[in-house]
Amino acid sequence: MTDLMAAAGSARAARSRSAASVRPLVVLFFLSGFPALLYQLVWQRALFRIFGVNIESVTIVVTAFMIGLGLGSLAGGWLSTKRNLPLLPLLAAIEAATAVFGLFSLAIFDLVGEWALGLPLMATAAITLGLVLVPTLLMGATLPVLVSHLARRLGNTGHSVGLLYYVNTLGAGAACLAGLAVIFPFTGMSGAVRIAVLLNLLVAGFALLIHLRGDLPAAAQPVKTASWELETSRTALPFGVVLGLAALGGFVSLSYEIFFFRIESFSTGSAASSFAATLGVFLIGIASGSRNAGDWAQLDDADLAARHMLKALASGCLVGLAVLPVLAWTGAFPAVQAGAGLLAIFLVARAWGALLPYLAHQGIAADGDAGLRMSWLYLANIAGSAAGSILTGFVLMDRLTLVGIGQALAVIGLATVVLMAFAARMPRRDVSGLMGAAACLTVAAVFLPELSPRLLERLQFKNEAMASVPFVKVSENRSGIITVDANHTVWGHGMYDGRFNTHLAGDTNGIVRPYALSLLHKAPRKVLMIGLATGSWARVLASNPDVESLTIVEINPAYAELAKSEPEVASIFTDPKVKLVVDDGRRWLRLNPAEKFDVIVSNTTWHFRANVTNLVSEEFLRLAMSHLGPGGVFFYNTTDSARLQRTACMTAPHGLRFYNHMAVSAAPIDVDFNRWERVLKAYEIDGKQVLDAQNPRDTGALEDLLSTRAQWENGPYGPQYRMESCAQIAARTGHLATVTDDNMGSEWRHMLGME
Repeated sequence: MTDLMAAAGSARAARSRSAASVRPLVVLFFLSGFPALLYQLVWQRALFRIFGVNIESVTIVVTAFMIGLGLGSLAGGWLSTKRNLPLLPLLAAIEAATAVFGLFSLAIFDLVGEWALGLPLMATAAITLGLVLVPTLLMGATLPVLVSHLARRLGNTGHSVGLLYYVNTLGAGAACLAGLAVIFPFTGMSGAVRIAVLLNLLVAGFALLIHLRGDLPAAAQPVKTASWELETSRTALPFGVVLGLAALGGFVSLSYEIFFFRIESFSTGSAASSFAATLGVFLIGIASGSRNAGDWAQLDDADLAARHMLKALASGCLVGLAVLPVLAWTGAFPAVQAGAGLLAIFLVARAWGALLPYLAHQGIAADGDAGLRMSWLYLANIAGSAAGSILTGFVLMDRLTLVGIGQALAVIGLATVVLMAFAARMPRRDVSGLMGAAACLTVAAVFLPELSPRLLERLQFKNEAMASVPFVKVSENRSGIITVDANHTVWGHGMYDGRFNTHLAGDTNGIVRPYALSLLHKAPRKVLMIGLATGSWARVLASNPDVESLTIVEINPAYAELAKSEPEVASIFTDPKVKLVVDDGRRWLRLNPAEKFDVIVSNTTWHFRANVTNLVSEEFLRLAMSHLGPGGVFFYNTTDSARLQRTACMTAPHGLRFYNHMAVSAAPIDVDFNRWERVLKAYEIDGKQVLDAQNPRDTGALEDLLSTRAQWENGPYGPQYRMESCAQIAARTGHLATVTDDNMGSEWRHMLGME
């Protein structure tokens, strides 16, 4: 017994010395995870700007990143078999090459994107993959190379993978949180790229310095212990089984990430910060799970390690199933609800984050082929993740509700746990207990709708009194969740989107704004509208007696389905003046450069929501104005953002504010209240007079609107009044920067309480 204890102590001491000797490598891999994630966030944003933010484009971009990482993994596996390649110079070369590409990446994306605009979906996918292939190849190659080095050095593949995956993913998670709080709000996209490039070069420089100092041997030499020969040759699971489980685990893990992002974005109103916060917490959870698996890989009892893994996954399934009921029942306590959501993200990610290192330990011997086999394992995991992105984000989101997706993921996750139990040849008693628990959780999944009453209402309103009235209409598809409450108010993914109303008297939704076309333009015959929303604006615009054609570009077809069921606006879909196009508004304008309009109306969403910059930046304003005919006006929503209003006045030669909308033009805007009065008196919608001269309420509404003339011509002026000139706006907003594609306006700064 004493000899065995001494041998075990000697083995632990040898491992400790070996771990200390590779600590610099671990630090470098942590640092390399930081710029990799910054690049991913920036490049995805840049590609969305080029190809659009509709779900097809998003899926293509995310999948292209994963394919690149998978191919890079195979390249890394091949490199790991080259025994004479010095590790640290190779790592330095990868980081330096990534930095060079990163430095020119945004310019490359813009150049290629301009050329590729309008190509078919598959061609767009191929070009997107081509754009990110070089950097993702480099990023994906690193893990197998380092695993090969550490596995031969430490004699334990699972511990090596767990350690490397832990530090790299932790670095990526730190990048998400730093990007959310500091980098994106204050430096924008190009600043984030410059930071990433500097970090790449820093890692490359440190790697070369460590190599030159000889702190790490060029060729790893294994530290042999009493049990080393057994550890390096033993695998508990056939490699094919390991690959299948890795793919299935990747599918479940990525699907949960998409699921949680939908919950968080709906709950917060789809702010840009939701994605970074969700991804950051998810990555930190993955890192924590990887660390746990690395520790389990050092246990002498393989059955005990398997029990740890199965318990972790079963717990993850339980949390994934319980999260919706918890969020529903904590709806009246916003802070508790938000904390519960983030905790659930962490715990589920922690459970599934342990799977890859554990499978590496069970299926890859710590020999000279460890890196090559790890590349295939990593590829299988990435392939499963890509399948999760496509099937869950593209298919399930279009066919199942939020609760339905929670049910499906719970069942798929539990099936994975049971398959692992059989594959690991666990004792019958353990398997029976696990299957019993899985059966109970499956039954609970069946009753998930009853366990999560008024889920969407409680997520959206966070107020029990408001949530007590169920939504009268709900549309859930891959583009988002649209709800309609009892007051006929439409909410787009948790945020106010307007009301079904076309009446000027008793205006409940700012419907006066589309009625103002004739105030701002003498003959708005050809009109483009970006965003359908409730359809109320479209009904008003198409009914303007001067309008001859109205083209509507809407990214989410669910809005049209809702509007068709609403009698007040349904007639727009049979109006011969109206043409509806389902597309990203910015992309449609770029695809149709010859189209010219008298007025372009953009009733865009809140200035701090994700990707809204694409429709309010300097670059977009110039694009929209290039589609205006002589004297044409671009009229768009600023949601009372002083920064957006300044952007309009600094970009366009002429402009003014009407309520919370900016009207901009290349020519002086012809504001004519007499013309407006004539048109308003002649306005009819579906054959009915809008303002009845015999109705005191209607005549009072008209008088109130026309009273704006005195304020516009004589003052007072300021943001609280209905109209304001660009000269006045420029004077009061001089301390603000304009919104550009690069700085993204208020999308990231809003969360910090900044304009």
